[in-house]
Amino acid sequence: MPGRNCVAWKAAVCALSFTASCGVAAAQSAAPPPPAVSVTPVVSRQVTETMDYVGRLTAVDKVDIVARVPGFLEERKFKEGQYVKTGDLLYLIEQAIYKAAVEQARATLAKAKATEVNAKLQLDRGKELVRNQNIPQSTVDQREADEDAARASVMEAQAALDQAEINLGYTEIRSPIDGRIGLDIFTKGNLVQPSSGRLATIVSQDPIYVTFQVSQRNLLDYFRRRAEDPGKSTQVNVRIKLPNGAIYPHAGVSDFLDVQADPTTDTVTVRATVPNPDHVLIPGGVVGVIVERGAPKQALTVPQAAVLLDQAGRYVLVVDAAKKVEQRRITTGAEQGRNIVVTDGLKEGEQVIVEGIQKVRPGQVVTATVVPGT
Repeated sequence: MPGRNCVAWKAAVCALSFTASCGVAAAQSAAPPPPAVSVTPVVSRQVTETMDYVGRLTAVDKVDIVARVPGFLEERKFKEGQYVKTGDLLYLIEQAIYKAAVEQARATLAKAKATEVNAKLQLDRGKELVRNQNIPQSTVDQREADEDAARASVMEAQAALDQAEINLGYTEIRSPIDGRIGLDIFTKGNLVQPSSGRLATIVSQDPIYVTFQVSQRNLLDYFRRRAEDPGKSTQVNVRIKLPNGAIYPHAGVSDFLDVQADPTTDTVTVRATVPNPDHVLIPGGVVGVIVERGAPKQALTVPQAAVLLDQAGRYVLVVDAAKKVEQRRITTGAEQGRNIVVTDGLKEGEQVIVEGIQKVRPGQVVTATVVPGT
């Protein structure tokens, strides 16, 4: 009997051991694989220190088209929003009364010239007669005065004709600049005159100005750097950051510094000229302005997608040689496109996580795939 109990006890122990072994094996087989992340190396590259400002785009040339003579609009020769060239016909004001005024002025001029010719003949005849004392000298003097008056009348008639032709020319309103024309304020058939105000507005497109406000502190720093390198150009290169975050491909050059500071903000207006061959930049728009400060220098950079922020500041997640995740506090500098400069906290070649950050935590083992940096 005791022997039978012993055998039963041993069988139970074996069964429990077998069950425990199966449980451990099952638990091991059910363990999830390490999460997959994408990493990119910290790289050293040449970067240029920059300052960021908010700028306003303005047209180099802007013209409000107005009527210079009164009359009814007969034709509009453009489509709203189209590009026009200097000299293109924009509006035609009725010309009938102005053509009639020109013809009248020409007739008046012809009459004045005829009077002048007659006065000159009378004067010449009087000079011959006075030699023989057939007429008194006073008559000759009068004829000479008449001839001068006739000459003055010709000049007056000529001026009136010139003015009539100018007014006739003003009935054809032409573009004074190259640019893009806006909305038509007065449509065909309206009576317009100088007091009517603008008919439309033309703004030039290429190049374009960008103006921005610089603090006097930054301005003094610029003067200091220029004094240290007197052979360097006084112009400053600027880049435009578009509202969608993209960097505009064409660099601009500063060409004007205001002569006085704004007393309310203690800033000085700076203007730069920027090429706009594709007409991407629109006058009146707000853009970011990136101003280069000094020569390029080596610096560590990481993608902006790798940088995280919490209450303690900025940090990145680094994958070490053992494939473990480590949180690393960093100090950042200026943005460089899709990258950002790191001034402290990282070494060149270390792997930072750029994709899959939400799936991991510090101390966790991961499977890392290296992707090239931008």
